[in-house]
Amino acid sequence: MNRLLIATTNAAKLAEYRVLLRGFDLEVVSLREVGIDAEAPEDGVSFAANALIKARFYFDRAGIATLADDGGLEVDALGGAPGVHSHRWLGANADDRMLAEEIVRRMDGIEPARRTARLRAASALIFMNDGTRREIVIEATCEGIIAERCYPQIQPGFPYRAVLMIPERGRYLAELGEDEAARLSQRRIALEGLADDLRRIADS
Repeated sequence: MNRLLIATTNAAKLAEYRVLLRGFDLEVVSLREVGIDAEAPEDGVSFAANALIKARFYFDRAGIATLADDGGLEVDALGGAPGVHSHRWLGANADDRMLAEEIVRRMDGIEPARRTARLRAASALIFMNDGTRREIVIEATCEGIIAERCYPQIQPGFPYRAVLMIPERGRYLAELGEDEAARLSQRRIALEGLADDLRRIADS
């Protein structure tokens, strides 16, 4: 079985990818499992740029097919913020609850029609195909609205799921079960665009 490196240090994201990739005949491995503890830079100006930077960084070190992503929350009433700075928005010392609660605070008093927002992800896949290095980047979103208060339980590594309501479900993204959240995930949608290439890796 061919291996696919998920290039993330976020344990929650790694677990989600293990769920999302169940249908592919691939051995999903982590950075720890391939002995990499170096941290990739994230100095791109967009999610797509950061995803590709990370995928290249770890592919060059691991030498196996590598999937990396970058993403965050875009709030329309905040001009698209926090955007590409989602994880560093309030500085290095901000925890998940601080990030979620700051979104709610800044949206205080904004009418429902203007509370639209989305979680955006860019997924970058790099692998060798018949001796040629292939690089593919796909972007996708999970659309919703910002709730008036945070969901009480914040899943570590996914702070903005605690503030994003899914209108057709009438529930927070954070309160959905693992499989249901995975079906709505922006990462799942991005993986659909990479499905042919993932099967090509599995079959090579």
